[in-house]
Amino acid sequence: MLEDKKFEAQKKIVFEAFLRNPATMLMVEVETGIMRPNICQYVSEWKKEGRIHLLKKDKCPISKQQAGFYTTNRDLFPRKQVNAVQSKLWD
Repeated sequence: MLEDKKFEAQKKIVFEAFLRNPATMLMVEVETGIMRPNICQYVSEWKKEGRIHLLKKDKCPISKQQAGFYTTNRDLFPRKQVNAVQSKLWD
């Protein structure tokens, strides 16, 4: 039970980090201190739910490697995806 609350709190922190600025998972790990495997799990879950979007692939400022920049800010989602998510909500 306590463990569930810990992960729910982590999910909220990670979600808000992606909401503030598009970022790579490594950038969010450094910002929040939450381990990247956990972030990967949350991103995977949110992808299935349509709550996160891969905005672009570019060089990560931390690793200097090509990486995905994700956002949970719906204003940055492509219109097509936003409409699809909204229609799922009403089904």
